[in-house]
Amino acid sequence: MTNNNAAVAKAPLSQKIGYGFGDMSSSMFWKIFTAYLPFFYSTVFGLSLVDATFLMLVTRIWDAVSDPMMGIIADRTQTRWGKYRPYLLWIAVPFAVSGVLLFTTPDLGYEGKRVWAYVTYILMMTVYTAINVPYGAMLGVMTADSDEKTVFSSFRMFFAYAGSFIVLAGWEPLCRLFNRFQGIDPAVNDPTSWQSAMIAIATVCLILFVLCFKMTRETVKSVAKETSVGSDLVTLFKNAPWWIMLGGVLFFNLFNSARYTVGPFFFASVIGEGAHLQIFSFEFLFYAGIFFAVGEVANMAGVAMCPWITSKIGKKSTFVYSLILLIGLSSLFFFIPLTSGGYWLMMLMQVIISIITGVVSPLVWSMYADIADYAELKFNTSSTGLIFSSSSMAQKFGGAFGGSAVTAILAAVGYSTEAGAVQTEAALVWVRALMSFFPAAVAAVSLIFLSFYPLTTKRMKEIQGELEIRRNAQPAE
Repeated sequence: MTNNNAAVAKAPLSQKIGYGFGDMSSSMFWKIFTAYLPFFYSTVFGLSLVDATFLMLVTRIWDAVSDPMMGIIADRTQTRWGKYRPYLLWIAVPFAVSGVLLFTTPDLGYEGKRVWAYVTYILMMTVYTAINVPYGAMLGVMTADSDEKTVFSSFRMFFAYAGSFIVLAGWEPLCRLFNRFQGIDPAVNDPTSWQSAMIAIATVCLILFVLCFKMTRETVKSVAKETSVGSDLVTLFKNAPWWIMLGGVLFFNLFNSARYTVGPFFFASVIGEGAHLQIFSFEFLFYAGIFFAVGEVANMAGVAMCPWITSKIGKKSTFVYSLILLIGLSSLFFFIPLTSGGYWLMMLMQVIISIITGVVSPLVWSMYADIADYAELKFNTSSTGLIFSSSSMAQKFGGAFGGSAVTAILAAVGYSTEAGAVQTEAALVWVRALMSFFPAAVAAVSLIFLSFYPLTTKRMKEIQGELEIRRNAQPAE
């Protein structure tokens, strides 16, 4: 049995960087899916907004439901590399290939393309689950210290946002570059160029997951008894902190998903194609990719601040105060004027909102690790994978409902995806509301859940102390 006293020691920097590489890879895919997939399906691939909405809802619900299944499988995996780490190696290639297929537009009729979209989207999300759920669960077995888990989680999210910045800033220029290779107008959304851009991104993601596998280690072994799947599920449903976090995280991710989904529509119709940001005599194109890419850099700043803030006021208080700020700032976004000065104010607002979400993001995973420790102490079961998969499930449900709600509302208010279409005034107002009041409302629901979260800093110190006594009482192998 692993020496748990050693596990509490500070992990080497290389492991933290390696762990960060894993979510850098996942986030590069996830941010493309969140920000560009609805636009891709409705504008490049050729589905109607209604069909794209139903597609994203059905496939994301399947994806979310499959997460606990993968958590159960990972919890029962036994290899010389550990329970969760081997999946980073086994699934890396299918992960990359599935991403390319997802952004491939086949030469089929409308119904054939719709079937292709369902098959490739379900395949991609299934593979994403197979690699991302074990990756997330690794946080619970790389260190036994709650504060060190926050540090690991902060490295994870810092690299995640770095990857997100790369793809959000580079996606549209990359597609334009492949257009030029084909002699096509850079402004055209060409299906072949979108596929080529995804091949380039997928190759990088494959390499990152292999590096994550090579640079990380599982060092903590639970002393809880082995239980049946049914027993694990029963204890999970009895876990009150898990239920509270499930609701809070679902709506927090819905907040993020809604903003990313409506972003390309907001810039295409409200901001327009010719908008620029000007600094003295220099002008920069103001488009969705640069707006969200700047947000990713701000996210990274928030992640770096997270350990310091939580050490001062605790994880729960940090989460709660952050949600209050997100509600207020998101609401104010609606009233920013559509002028050159207003565009700069939008960028400033995006930076502040992103710093706040960057502070929150590591907390989600660190708090789920705390919930896993709580479950081990209270129920004497080892179900780290199952508990972490619920966070992934909440993320995907939030993405499913956030993205689908946005496209469904746009379809209902008469938003047109036809090239060169002039939108109605009502549709434009709805787009602006979806970028502001809608995220504010779902953040408010997340706040309600988090106000009931019971695992404070004081309670977690008590839990860690009791677990350390229990683990040290076990004979070494």
